[in-house]
Amino acid sequence: MSSFSGLKASRISKESKSYVASSSTSEKSPTTHPLQPSSTEGENADSEQVIYDLPSNIDVRKSNTSGRGLWAKAYHRPGDILISVKPHIAVLSNQYLNSHCSNCFGSSPASSLKRCTTCRTIWYCDSTCQNKDWVLHKRECAALQEWAKVAPSPDVSVPSDAVRCLGRLLWRRQQKSNDGTWVKSVEAMQSHRTSIQSSSFELHTHLSHALVRYLGLSSPQELVEFGLSSARDLVDIISRFITNTFTVTTPTLTPVGASISPVVALINHSCDPNAVVVFPRASDIPSSQEPQMQVIALRAIQPDEEILTSYIDTTLPKDQRQKALQETYNFDCSCDLCKISTEIDPREAIWCPNSCGGTCPAPTEENSLSRCTKCKAIVKNTDAILDARRVGQEALDKATALQFQDHAKAQQLTTNLIPILTSSGLTPSSHPLLALSRLHQSLLISALPSPLTQEALDDAIRAATRSTTGLSAVLTYGHPVRGIALAELGKMLAVDEPMPKEPGSPVEAALMYPPSGAARLKLAYETLVRARKELMVGFGRVNEGGEVGREVREGIVALEKELGVWKQGVRNVLELV
Repeated sequence: MSSFSGLKASRISKESKSYVASSSTSEKSPTTHPLQPSSTEGENADSEQVIYDLPSNIDVRKSNTSGRGLWAKAYHRPGDILISVKPHIAVLSNQYLNSHCSNCFGSSPASSLKRCTTCRTIWYCDSTCQNKDWVLHKRECAALQEWAKVAPSPDVSVPSDAVRCLGRLLWRRQQKSNDGTWVKSVEAMQSHRTSIQSSSFELHTHLSHALVRYLGLSSPQELVEFGLSSARDLVDIISRFITNTFTVTTPTLTPVGASISPVVALINHSCDPNAVVVFPRASDIPSSQEPQMQVIALRAIQPDEEILTSYIDTTLPKDQRQKALQETYNFDCSCDLCKISTEIDPREAIWCPNSCGGTCPAPTEENSLSRCTKCKAIVKNTDAILDARRVGQEALDKATALQFQDHAKAQQLTTNLIPILTSSGLTPSSHPLLALSRLHQSLLISALPSPLTQEALDDAIRAATRSTTGLSAVLTYGHPVRGIALAELGKMLAVDEPMPKEPGSPVEAALMYPPSGAARLKLAYETLVRARKELMVGFGRVNEGGEVGREVREGIVALEKELGVWKQGVRNVLELV
């Protein structure tokens, strides 16, 4: 499960009256798992009695260490679909409202979408999607119109994704029986009302004000019609939302919205997960059932083994992972990856200073002593490495913030810092080099010129290669992020070269990267084959690797034909000679 990234960014000034009880921050934060019922919260005490619509080979259990969770009752292979469910509630992010259908989340050209003529904010594929969504949109439509009337500026004429998702959640709750499974499963999700940290109190306050305003209420008492009898209940529902929200992604893993699924929210966290949550858009799932959330096994899962996903980006080093988990989910991770180990974490590794091929732990402020695990050589330039990592993190933060506002500046930052981190000895999987490489790749691809130039294409390919190399060292085989990265690299290698390069000698040809001509096509083919194998795991074998996996298969078939034509042409030339 991942927190919705736009929560803190979308804040609007509210009335002075607070709907959040000030006592919420006075209690100390317990060190429990986010899905573990707290003894101080009666509303979660009977959560294990909720009947969830789970497959027969998955079970809800409770452990002393991680609280409630999901366990496998049978053996599952990598690529097996463990759970497939449509979220209780899902909303598009504001920037995708006019390019995606708000019902099925399918992407379409603006010219083919149909806009709600009343609120003029929500778009649909067709009348079928519009009619299906009307049960919720009829309330949302009026709320959006009222919000726009009093918006202080065009930038906030539509409420944040979080507010719209919470609004839909409460309107749906109005339509459901308080004794029903739907409401009980939402109430069973973990709330951190009793342990909200001071750093999060402002966020809860702003969300509370915005939600009350969006619902058109004038006092806390009016929340009763939504099943909320007090300010405490309002904080609870917001806390449950923040803790249990999933980011809806496209089949290429681009974040496009937020969703809530109490069943999938039962799954506990590990920084080294055996399963992953994806939205693959499988060919056998009708659009009326989209967006479809699926939990896929990344590794073989044995009977009576707990199913675990990651709530955060696991390419980050341990201290940043722990910080993210504590801030959003209020617990410290003790998974195998976070335990003290004598092995070097590839996320924090540097090459041996003697170039023996071994690696060393990256020096830290607390422990600057570092030596190669292979030849035992001592790293001497620790201050330079520390400075490079610090400057690299600062550049990453700046470039991430600027990537949409000032693309050129963000690209300049990544271009300048990657060589510095590389020359300081960081391995491709080490942070912040890997993160900068991934961002650099994204910036280069989005800036590819038209007409395409050989230099721009080759630069993007080299950046993609650096990213896939780093990802392969830190993520499990078949992880969807690895599969998508390989697919992007393979597709670029398969693009027709604007101006093929002619190496001067066999040695130059062997050293040239990316290669040119037939060697390039062969590499593209091999890369796409690797990508499809991993996509078949990360997005499900039954799904054929999802939408991307099916596209990659078509690319492989096309390359096979192209390589066949090229080989036949060579044979014809040789026969003539």
